[in-house]
Amino acid sequence: MSFQTGLSGLNSSSRNLDVIGNNIANANTTGMKSSRTEFGDLVASSLGAAGGGSTGAGIGVAVQTIAQQFTQGNINTTGNSMDVAINGGGFFQLTQKDGSLAYTRDGSFKLDKDGYVVTNTGANVMGYPTDTAGKPSSTTSGKLQLPTTAPIAAKQTTAITAEFNLDARAVDAASVTPNTPRTTYGTSLTAYDSQGATTPVNLYFQKAASTSTDNWDVYDTATGGTPLFQMQFDSAGKLVSPTTSPSITIATASTVTPSITATLDISKVTQFGSDFAVSNLTQDGYASGELTGINIGESGLITTRYSNGQTQYKGQISLTDFRNTQGLQPLGNNAWAATYASGDPVQGAPGAGRFGSLRAGALEESNVDLTSELVNMMTAQRSYQANAQTIKTQDQIMSTLVNLR
Repeated sequence: MSFQTGLSGLNSSSRNLDVIGNNIANANTTGMKSSRTEFGDLVASSLGAAGGGSTGAGIGVAVQTIAQQFTQGNINTTGNSMDVAINGGGFFQLTQKDGSLAYTRDGSFKLDKDGYVVTNTGANVMGYPTDTAGKPSSTTSGKLQLPTTAPIAAKQTTAITAEFNLDARAVDAASVTPNTPRTTYGTSLTAYDSQGATTPVNLYFQKAASTSTDNWDVYDTATGGTPLFQMQFDSAGKLVSPTTSPSITIATASTVTPSITATLDISKVTQFGSDFAVSNLTQDGYASGELTGINIGESGLITTRYSNGQTQYKGQISLTDFRNTQGLQPLGNNAWAATYASGDPVQGAPGAGRFGSLRAGALEESNVDLTSELVNMMTAQRSYQANAQTIKTQDQIMSTLVNLR
């Protein structure tokens, strides 16, 4: 029996060395989680001994399981915008080439020729679709794809926002000689038609005659024409009319879109006794643009930047967690598969609940502690030698018995 006891110790020590060697070999593998060997003793029980609690001698050792250690690894900054590290709990969900699902902590992502976000093995990274403002449009995850093959379409101007102050000291333009030029108080911006062609928009403000209120006429031409509308202010310089955003029509040179109708938000226009000054002048249109950059936020939202100055959201990376991460089955290539022991996957957004946040431009290093592994290797080596020594000693005893005369 001593031979078998020693042999079980040799086998278990050998497997322990295999596990330690695998940890050391993957010390620089991104997102790798170390493992440890957990042992259990073997005891022989004689028939009927269970009732009296009597057991026989130990007959060796067995490897009960190879347990994975899902502790956080160090986060290393890489500067690559497509590299993503998870700071906290959770896994990236992948759809492999054969259609099966896998989970990983390795955020070394790339873009393939069709704009899909993939891993080094070609598996698709899963996430939630969003609108351009970053709001999720579905709770069902899908393959993340970025618009790398074509420019984003142009958007026609539909809304203009103007914030400025009109000089309360100004007099009625027609009450002085010569009349106050209409261009004294004016501003301009660029609008876009449906094809992205630019069209200048000029706005001029002229003090109108009034006996009890301060009124200003708004024009789109420097001379002549009729006012687009009139603004009225109270004694405190606050705009009281119009109460809603008026619509203006902008003529274009395009035969496809000969005119543009846009609302003009003037709710924050004031009339104070200071110089005319424009503080904000914006519009919501833009020309077409090519993709120039990608950024991933802590919540997993993917932001795309374009040559026309626009920034849009194009999806959100989702995370998955399990009730029992120890039950995940290693697949290789830094990926795991769900099993009955791990429980069903639970999906969510990064930073929500128990899910960790994301760090773009960084990767999670292996959680292998080389110093600890080297000490464990020496211990396992001595254990292997000690078990071999028990077999050698038993062999010597057997040899002595055989040679008795």
